[in-house]
Amino acid sequence: MKFHRLLLCVVLMALSTMAFAQSHETHKSADKVAPSGAQKAFEKLKSLAGSWEGPVSVQPPQPEMQSGKPIQVSLRVTSMGNALMHEMRSPERPDDPITMFYLDTDRLLLTHYCDAGNRPRMVGKISPDGKRVEFEFLDVAGSTKYGHMRKAAFTIIDANRHIEEWVFILPGDKAVHARFDLKRKSDTAVSQVR
Repeated sequence: MKFHRLLLCVVLMALSTMAFAQSHETHKSADKVAPSGAQKAFEKLKSLAGSWEGPVSVQPPQPEMQSGKPIQVSLRVTSMGNALMHEMRSPERPDDPITMFYLDTDRLLLTHYCDAGNRPRMVGKISPDGKRVEFEFLDVAGSTKYGHMRKAAFTIIDANRHIEEWVFILPGDKAVHARFDLKRKSDTAVSQVR
């Protein structure tokens, strides 16, 4: 009789171990869910990490930002891969506007720390071909007395070239469109042969 109890215990333990292993495998495969559109967009933007430079074109023309002037952009992955910091510099400006990109659950968000004294947030979506990430206005903190950033888009041409488009809304709801045609600086160039 003792032998049958021992055998029954061994069989039950083996069955429970198999059930646990099967359950564990199910959870592991559930963890391998395909990345969301927000995750794909964030990874695409993080691939732009490095130093960039190129001309800006502004429509309608603005006295403080002339078309054709060189601009420098630095993108840096930070916070253990959870954020991307974007800094823009030009010779005419005393300091740099900063933009942070990050995932918030299943949304890709951008917060722009604007020299107009406010912080607009936008939500990003990746294009079906995976080459463009567009950001639409969500909300803004701070005063919009001097205007605010309303839209942004990043088009990746290849590993060493991308285009940024930013829309700033002046008081009176007048839109200013700025387009930056950026090339990766040679010290951060990425080989196109992979």
